[in-house]
Amino acid sequence: MSAAEPLRTQVHAPPSAPGPAGPYSSGIVSGGFLFLAGQAAVAPDGTIVRGTIEEQTRMTLANLEAVANAGGGTLRDAVKVTVYLADIGDWAAFNTVYEQWFGEVKPVRTVVACSLNGFDVEVDAIVAVAR
Repeated sequence: MSAAEPLRTQVHAPPSAPGPAGPYSSGIVSGGFLFLAGQAAVAPDGTIVRGTIEEQTRMTLANLEAVANAGGGTLRDAVKVTVYLADIGDWAAFNTVYEQWFGEVKPVRTVVACSLNGFDVEVDAIVAVAR
């Protein structure tokens, strides 16, 4: 990397996904990796979309994939994923949807039970991207 190249490049959420709800970036590309901010089942206009954990997981991962695509990546190239569940009892149902979004080589993952602000699942990721 030459001195003129930036160390990091901001990625903006595409119109199909919600933008940041605060002072942070949807994604940052740096050092061959795309760091994706947490996404949830939120419509592009910022409205929280309710439904089953499976429905929320599908929308959450679709939002995450949209931002990954905007940054030149895909969830199939994710190397690290962090999942936040409002109810750890949703783990099995979450997994049935989650496993469909990643390639044969699954990323490393951490699952955390926590209080979320009006939704049941949030997911962030680190994706390998071509430099």
